[in-house]
Amino acid sequence: GLFFILLCPANIIGLWWAVGSPLVMDPNSICRKTKRLAGKQAELCQLEPEIVQEVAKGTKLGVRECQYQFRFRRWNCTSHSKYFGKILQQDIRETAFVYAITAAGVSHAITQACSMGELLQCGCELTRSRAPPSPTAGPGIEGTAWEWGGCGDDVQFGYEKSQQFMDAKSKKGKNDIRALIDLHNNEAGRLAVRSYMRTECKCHGLSGSCTLRTCWRKMPHFREVGDRLLERFNGAFKVMGGNDGKTLIPVGDNIKPPDKQDLIYSADSPDFCSANRKTGSLGTRGRICNSTAMDTSGCDLLCCGRGHRDETVVLEENCLCRFHWCCVVQCRKCSVRQELSLCI
Repeated sequence: GLFFILLCPANIIGLWWAVGSPLVMDPNSICRKTKRLAGKQAELCQLEPEIVQEVAKGTKLGVRECQYQFRFRRWNCTSHSKYFGKILQQDIRETAFVYAITAAGVSHAITQACSMGELLQCGCELTRSRAPPSPTAGPGIEGTAWEWGGCGDDVQFGYEKSQQFMDAKSKKGKNDIRALIDLHNNEAGRLAVRSYMRTECKCHGLSGSCTLRTCWRKMPHFREVGDRLLERFNGAFKVMGGNDGKTLIPVGDNIKPPDKQDLIYSADSPDFCSANRKTGSLGTRGRICNSTAMDTSGCDLLCCGRGHRDETVVLEENCLCRFHWCCVVQCRKCSVRQELSLCI
């Protein structure tokens, strides 16, 4: 079974392992395992399988964003099951990012489905109880009347469903601290969506005038969410469990406790230079690097000091494209030589 991994909140992330399979998008395949799911998850599966489908889409969204954000790093967010599973069994920074970006992806996907009218349980954000937007909510003309309208994203619904599915309680015992860390990072991911809503507006009036302006709230683009969580990854807090088993204490120079939007971890990451199944490292041998860059994509850092070799490859790409009425674009194939640097 592909979905044996849906046993507890930690293993929900195991959906990552199967992103290439169409089964991931089939709620029936997921919900067939409901007897093995925890209370709230089983309830969601039985009563709202269409929400589960959005959970799967959100997971896939998180996968793609993680792989984009880490594309130039030693650990590049591989979804290779044997290695990725080892990452999830640790309490390192990378695990923190995985939990956060997945919870964010689920929240984002469900909210998006609400706004698109794809779910019966939700729709546009209810704005009757919300204070009118301020004139600074967007570019406008002084004295213009404002009101809420359009279709605002109901981010609270997506937030709550993500919480319900991703935060199912782990069994109590020696993993209490691990559960606290995972729950904290899940919440940090959701807040990276909910706390950064933006206001969009549209003008109404005769002859292009702006006598009335309707505004609605939109989620940040998911790339912004990924960028923000990568910043949190770079500044993540190391923590340890308190004596009561219920609190987390900052370790080292971190006197200030992490806030709800910070990522936290309890163990140092491996260097990811060499392949090691125990740590989940694929190593960096054969990875493309940038011979002139000084950042994480540079050959010095990415190749871990082993050096790199240059290779010329010939790629085929479209060229000399022409538009023919109507409505075809015809291109020729051109061979392009490209110089690549590869870690040795």
